[in-house]
Amino acid sequence: MNYDRILIRYGEISTKGRNRSKFVDKLRLSIKRVIADFPAAKIEAGRDRMYVILNGESAEDVIGRLRSIFGIQSFSPAVKTKKDLESMKAAALSLFNRLHTEGQTFKVTGKRADKSFELDTNEINHFFGGYLLQNVPNLKVDVRNPDINLQIEVRKEAAYLSAENIRGAGGLPVGSSGKAMLMLSGGIDSPVAGYLSMKRGLEVEAVHFHSPPFTSERAKQKVIDLSEKLAFVGGFMALHIVPFTEIQQTIHKQVPENYTMTTTRRIMLRITDELRRRHEGLAIITGESLGQVASQTLESMYTINEVTNTPILRPLITMDKTDIIDLALQIETHEISIRPYEDCCTVFVPASPKTKPRREKVQYYESFTDFEPLIEKAVNETELLIIKPGMSKESIEGTDLF
Repeated sequence: MNYDRILIRYGEISTKGRNRSKFVDKLRLSIKRVIADFPAAKIEAGRDRMYVILNGESAEDVIGRLRSIFGIQSFSPAVKTKKDLESMKAAALSLFNRLHTEGQTFKVTGKRADKSFELDTNEINHFFGGYLLQNVPNLKVDVRNPDINLQIEVRKEAAYLSAENIRGAGGLPVGSSGKAMLMLSGGIDSPVAGYLSMKRGLEVEAVHFHSPPFTSERAKQKVIDLSEKLAFVGGFMALHIVPFTEIQQTIHKQVPENYTMTTTRRIMLRITDELRRRHEGLAIITGESLGQVASQTLESMYTINEVTNTPILRPLITMDKTDIIDLALQIETHEISIRPYEDCCTVFVPASPKTKPRREKVQYYESFTDFEPLIEKAVNETELLIIKPGMSKESIEGTDLF
C-alpha cells in the first residue's frame, strides 16, 4: 500500500486566533514553493490541519522537503480509505505490516470527528487493536510507550490511517513576521543567523559584499551555495551582491588602519539599510556574537550602529562559537562556510583593529571623504540573484521568483 497524502499539523499557528488564516496561507505558500518540482502534488489547507495530496508523487521525497519547513509541528504520511469497517481493516493491516518488525509493540489511537460513525473512539481502539492482534503473530500491546502507534481518524469525508509521527521544524512560516535583510558573509555565523531568523517567520533577503579582484569568484560562489541551503526553507532566496572594491580601497587610503574595520562595517550597514528600504524590509540581521571579534564588542556595536535607526537583529548574540558550529552542521552550511575562499572582511582585516572605537573619532576620520556618491553607486550596481534549491550555477542569473 502506498501513501496517498501527508497530514501536516500546525505548531504555534494554532495559538494565533483571528490571525490564524494569514499564518496558514504563509505556510501553504512555503510548502508550495518547496515542493514545486512535484507537480502532481496538491495542497489542501484547513483551519486545524493541512494535507499534501501526493497523486502518485514519492512520499519519501516529499517528506524530505517538509522536514525543513518552518511552521510545521509534525506530519504523518497517511492512507485514505472508505469509512466502512472492511476497507479500514484491510488498510490498517497493510499499513501496519509495512512498518512492523517482529518484537515491536503497538497501540491504536482512534479519533472520531464524524459522530455518525458506528464506533466511538474507545470502540475504534479495541476493534482495530483486536484485529491486529489476531492477524499479526507474537504482537504485544504497550499503551504507554509503543513502538508503533496506529492512528485512525474518522472524518466526514473518509477515514485516514497513519502510523508515523515525524517531527517538523517548528517555528513560524517564513514571511509571516515581515522581511529583513541578512548581511551574509562567507563565514559560519551569518547563515545560522539567517536560519534562526527564518524560523521566527522572517522572509530573509541576503546581502553580500564582493571586492574583486581581492575576493575571488569562488568566494562569491560560496555565498551562492550558502543561499541555496537557506532557500530549502522558504523555496527561494534573494541574494544581493554589492560591488565593494572601490569603497574598500577608499577606506584604506583615507582612514587610519585601526579604524578601517569600524568604517567598513558602518558603510556596509548604510548600504544594507538602503537596500532594505528599496526592497521594503523592516530590519537588518547580522551573525554577530558578543565579544567574538573586534567588531563585535559592545563598544564597536555602539559606534557602528550609529549610522541607522533600523532594528538590528542578532540571533547569535549570546551564543558560544561551539553552539553556532553545531547549528551550522545541523543545517548543512558548515562545510560550505569553511571553504578557504575569503570574503572582503577577512581579506582587508587590519593587524590591530580597534576593539573600543569611539564615535567622535570615526566621525572625524570619515569627514574627510564624501562616501555618499560611492554608496549610491554601489547600491545602484548591486546584482540581484534569485536562488532556488537544486539550481545549477548557469541557471541562476535573471531567474524570477516564481
